[in-house]
Amino acid sequence: MQAIIPFPNISPEIFTISIFGIELALRWYALAYITGILIGWQLVLLAVKTPQIWKNNRPVMTPRQIEDMLTWIIIGILIGGRLGYVLFYQPNDYLENPSAILAIWQGGMAFHGGLIGVVLAAFIYTGRHKIDRLSAADLIALGVPPGLLLGRVANFVNAELWGRPTDLPWGVAFPGSAAQFCPDLIGVCARHPSQLYEAILEGFLLLCLLSWVVWRRGALKRPGLACGIFLTSYGFARFMVEFVRQPDAQFISVGNPLGLVWHINGYGLTMGQILSLPMVVLGFWLIRSANRRFNLSQ
Repeated sequence: MQAIIPFPNISPEIFTISIFGIELALRWYALAYITGILIGWQLVLLAVKTPQIWKNNRPVMTPRQIEDMLTWIIIGILIGGRLGYVLFYQPNDYLENPSAILAIWQGGMAFHGGLIGVVLAAFIYTGRHKIDRLSAADLIALGVPPGLLLGRVANFVNAELWGRPTDLPWGVAFPGSAAQFCPDLIGVCARHPSQLYEAILEGFLLLCLLSWVVWRRGALKRPGLACGIFLTSYGFARFMVEFVRQPDAQFISVGNPLGLVWHINGYGLTMGQILSLPMVVLGFWLIRSANRRFNLSQ
């Protein structure tokens, strides 16, 4: 008999209050975003307050500049994440109902879109204040994993973005008719807890790796290295998890049950994999360039 882990009975809402007839709720997902940003901010502040891990013992930014740039980054996350979801995953639905784009509280954020938003926000801020952009990118990369870790755990609590059906002993029986719709299975449908896979790979392990290279291997003395490691590691981890992650419903059809956006004879790539490949390529290039510049300066 297959072992199935029942989904924990956790409400997506931490608490709800009523003010003048309006229900206001604090959700785990919102708390994850807030806490992740705060932890990432403190990690970056710690880095700029540790001169010895920088080239010539001179951090490229001050704590005040970090705080100012954080505001830009939060705006970039919200706008980029929402527009990325709209453009990459459900463009037709939102073209029919454009006003729904503003309904962020209904869910729908894309990491790759949020990343683009952060890049643009940081690019503008660093240009205005004449800050080395590669070093700023290294700092941002250091602060991202806590948010990824907590955000994916919140996805699990919300019973969303679950994986494909599995008979592995750690398969989870997610609630809801969509999660329990497995045409080839009689009985309870267990799925990969792909949110937790991503929390471990893209969050916890990547945080450990970046912390090690920054504080133990002098990565910040090679501008672009930490950012390159982040892009390569995240892109590779996301690419691999996509093999067990359930694709968005709009990509699935009778002849394409795996939800492949590009495929030949049933073999191809999901949208998540297509968006992750450029990250891996850019990450490798940044790592190589950072090491080459460092070696030439010796």
